[in-house]
Parts: sequence; C-alpha cells; structure tokens
Amino acid sequence: MKVLVVGGGGREHAIIYKLKQNKNITEIHAAPGNGGISDIAICHNIKATDIKGVLNLSKEIKPDMVVVAPDDPLMLGMVDELNKEGIRAFGPCKNAAIIEGSKVFAKELMKKYNIPTAGYEVFEDSESAINYIKKGTFPAVIKAEGLALGKGVIIAENFEDAENAVHEIMDDKIFGDAGNRVVVEEFLTGPEVSVLAFTDGKTIIPMPSAQDHKRAYDNDKGKNTGGMGTFSPSRIYDEKLQKECMEKIFVPTMNAMNSEGRKFKGVLFFGLMITEKGPKVIEYNCRFGDPETQSVLLRLESDLYDIFDAIIDERLDKAEVKFDDKAAVCIVMASGGYPEKYQTGFEIDGLLDVDENTVIFHAGTKKENGKYYTAGGRVLGVTAKGENLDDAIKKAYENVSKISFEKAHYRKDIGIK
Repeated sequence: MKVLVVGGGGREHAIIYKLKQNKNITEIHAAPGNGGISDIAICHNIKATDIKGVLNLSKEIKPDMVVVAPDDPLMLGMVDELNKEGIRAFGPCKNAAIIEGSKVFAKELMKKYNIPTAGYEVFEDSESAINYIKKGTFPAVIKAEGLALGKGVIIAENFEDAENAVHEIMDDKIFGDAGNRVVVEEFLTGPEVSVLAFTDGKTIIPMPSAQDHKRAYDNDKGKNTGGMGTFSPSRIYDEKLQKECMEKIFVPTMNAMNSEGRKFKGVLFFGLMITEKGPKVIEYNCRFGDPETQSVLLRLESDLYDIFDAIIDERLDKAEVKFDDKAAVCIVMASGGYPEKYQTGFEIDGLLDVDENTVIFHAGTKKENGKYYTAGGRVLGVTAKGENLDDAIKKAYENVSKISFEKAHYRKDIGIK
C-alpha cells in the first residue's frame, strides 16, 4: 500500500512514524515533509495548502489513502477535492472543519446545544469590542476568529493590554483576515487538558489525555506559541472526569455537528478547562494537535492506518483502538526568539546520541548532504516514554541535553508539577 501525508511538521512526522509500523504499507509520501520525515518518507516540494499540487501528485503516485493533517488545507476543502476525484482521503470535509476555522461558529454551536463553555460576545469592529471590554473585568480573553498558527488568543491582564490586542488583531491585521471578527470571552480559571478523539460521526473514541504548554518561557511566561511541549496523560484527568466529558462534551459535539448537517470524520481535538463548575470547552481543533500528537501517538498500540480506514468507512465501532498505560513527554526545541523573530540555517548536532526510549520528531528542519539544519520556529520534538510521568520527563530532558544547535531554546518545566 501507498500513503500520502499532507503537512511538514512534528505532528506529521509522528503520524508517519506510526504509519510506518504497518507492514502492509510499502511506500509513504509527504507533501512537503521536512528533514527528519525525508528519512522515512519520499518528500515532495508541494505546500500543504496547494490543493491542485496535492491532487496532481495523488493522481501521479496513486496512494491508497491521503492523510490531510494540518488545519489550513482541511479548511480550504482539500478532503472534498480529493473525494471528488475518487481519491480516498482522511480528515474532515470543509463544512465540518469550520469547527476550528471559525471561533464564532464554534461558540454559537456550543451555545445552541448546551455544551459548556465560557461566556462570550462577538464583534466586527474594534471600537465596539473596546467599549465592551471597558465595562468588563480582567483578565479578558480576546480571540481572532480564524486561524492564527495557534497564536490568535490573547489573555489581557488589564484594559491597556486588551485595547492593544484588539487594535493589533482587527486594525493592524497581525493575523490577516483571521482578525476580521473577534470573540471576547470570559476568563476561566483551572487546569487545562487536551483530549484528541477519533470519530466517524457515529462513534467517538477519545485518546489518552494530554496537557500542552503554550507560553514561550518557563512558569508560563512570554507570548503564546504553537506549543512548547506536552505530556500524556494529564495529572488530573481521571475516569470520573472522562465520563463527564463524554456525556456533556464529546458525544454532544459529535451529535451537534450531525444535527447541523456537518458530519465530522477525522480527529476532533477538545481543548478543555477544568473549572470549579466542571469541564468547559476553550477551543475545538479539526485535526491532531501539535505537539500533543507526538506524546499521545507514541502510546498507541493499535494500527493507525486501520483506524483511519475505519473512520473513512464509518465503522469505527468495529476498529481496535488501544493505548498503553505508560506516560510520554514531548519537549520542543525551538529557534531562539520564537515565536517572534528568529534565525534559521544552523546545523543540528547530537541527533544520533539519543537513547532507544526517545524518538526525535522533526518540526522545522531541512536535510542537506546528510546533515540536518534548523528551518523553522519549532525545530524538534524530543519525545520520551516512561513508566510514569516523572520517569518520562527525566528521560526526555536527558536526551534534550545531548542535542544542540545555535540559539536553541526550550522550556525546562514541561510536565513538572
């Protein structure tokens, strides 16, 4: 069998790593892939958002399945276009991917179907948003409506910060058209938990919980990033909490999308806040999270291709979905200055020195003449498995210390209580 995976980050490397374990898959292609992915897949210099390019490549190589991993192509309707050409594709269609593509849609869906979330208001101009914020309390949460590379959520501690955030998003367009509208949300407190779930629109099977560290620096300081590391499982997400989330959030969301005529088939990501009043949804994503995928998929014992195949055919209830009971930790090594200005092109040393408990998922790298170089903000996801979280954290950091590149930056507190 042949598989084509669309995307070129750490998440895609983790997906390809798991697909590679299926002995029936003889060839894996990636568009565009990266330096590390090129070691286990055939990379094609086609952007993940180039629908025509991916279609043409698919017609040329004739894969048994195309896995569309990132948010952008899903929201542009890549799965729809592949399906029109009779090409088997994994991922939600455009009308279901809107659950991530529009925060306004997501909030209104939750309100309509009584799915617990923070109170909110939507604004189409900066003046109205600022006037509303002026009368509220702080901290305040300000979200660009559309996609902003995981950075479109700003928590403003005071009115001045909130006013600046609204102007930057709506007037200065720092996130482009994603900032045409903003959602101003009630600030919730409590620990955050990420839960990814496989769903075919009929059945929903949550994966083990994870927790993401978004801020650039230790102790959750600095700007929001695409994610500086994750650990799985969460220290607080127990069986009782999972049962409550299934009953009040996971199944109701699947059913709500069906009621709206937007059947969701793929991976549905739930960003949760565990408040004093119970779990509430902070955000939905229409795909595997990054870097949550790196830690969660390392624990998957079942065959990933078979799960994807079952979801496409809407027979997930018959598929085996099994994870081990160990713990996994992913520490992101980033370029110094990320998520703002940073330099790339530095050689990466020490990749061959890591031990067998650790997998290095490449995020922003390129390979030239057998050497790896930095090529993005998030460079590597150093991912280790252990008997428990503390064991996995220790192993991950031991291996991070073996890898170096100029201006490398990583948090020292991933997974630590």
